[in-house]
Amino acid sequence: MSFKDSCLLKSGEVEVDETEITLRKETSVGREAQIVSQPNINNITMKFETKIQIDATIIDYVSDMIILFDGRLVVVESMGIVNILTSDGKPQKQLRPPNAGGAWSVTQIKLDTIAVTYPNLKTIMMLNIENETTTKVIKLDKRCYGLSFSNNAIVVGLGKNEIRIIDLEGNTQKSIEVQSESQLKYLVHWKDRVVYGDLGGKAVNCIDRSGKQIWQYQQDAIGPRGLCTDTYGNIIVADVYSDRLIVISKDGQESKVLISVEGGMPMCICLNESSGFIGTNLLGSICIAKFNISYE
Repeated sequence: MSFKDSCLLKSGEVEVDETEITLRKETSVGREAQIVSQPNINNITMKFETKIQIDATIIDYVSDMIILFDGRLVVVESMGIVNILTSDGKPQKQLRPPNAGGAWSVTQIKLDTIAVTYPNLKTIMMLNIENETTTKVIKLDKRCYGLSFSNNAIVVGLGKNEIRIIDLEGNTQKSIEVQSESQLKYLVHWKDRVVYGDLGGKAVNCIDRSGKQIWQYQQDAIGPRGLCTDTYGNIIVADVYSDRLIVISKDGQESKVLISVEGGMPMCICLNESSGFIGTNLLGSICIAKFNISYE
C-alpha cells in the first residue's frame, strides 16, 4: 500500500500500516562516536503506526504542527486557528484569541503554554492551552513567521532578512541578519544553531548565533516547507517541491530521501524522542500520519 492510498480514508477512520522506512539514528553508544565522527543517518528506522484524515471543515491547510509534552498535537491552520488534537488525532479544542487574526507558527514554552506568531499583527501571543487565555503579548516591528523555543529563548523569523532571539519577556538577546528569498516561515533552534528554510531560494541553511553560516543544503532544488530536528541534530525537511521527506545530517554533508508522497504535499513534520507526525495536504484534505523511530 502506498502512502497516498493509505491516506484516502473517510473522516475519523484510522488505518494501521506496518510499512517500514530506513532512516538513520544512533544508539547511546553512537552518540559518543558522534563527537569524533559524522553521524550515520542510515541507521534510523521509522515505522508508520496510524494515518488519519482530518475533516476539511475543521482544518483545511496546515502551516505548523508540534507535539506537546503530554503527547497531544497542536496544529496551526495556515493564517487561521490554533487547533489542539488528542494524541490519536481527534479534535479537542480550538484557541481563538480575540482580534488575533491568522496564526502561522507555534512552539511550546511551558507545560501549559504555547507561543504563536500572528504575522499580520506583527505579534507573538503566549496562550494557555488549558484555560484558553492569552498570558502575554509580544509586539514586534516586523511581520513574524517561523518560531522555535530552546534554552529559555524564542527564535523568530522576521520578514526575509532577520532572525531574532528574544527572551520570554520580549527583550532582544540577538538580532541576526540573513539573506533569504522568501519570508522566514520555517526554522528550528537546536543548541547553538538555527536552521531555516528558504523556499524561494530552494535551500536549507544552518547558522550559529553570530549569523555565521555553518552549512547550506541546495540539492535537488529542495522546497523546505517544514523543519524539525531529531535527538542528534539531524534535520528532517518536508520538501513541498518534490513531495518528499528528506533527512539532512547535522553537519549538512549527507542526506537521504525518507519517503515520497505520491499526489500529496508534505507540509510539516514534528518529532519527540521516539515518535512523530507528518502532516500532508492530499486532494484538498489534511492527512496526519504517526510514526515511531527506533534507535537500533
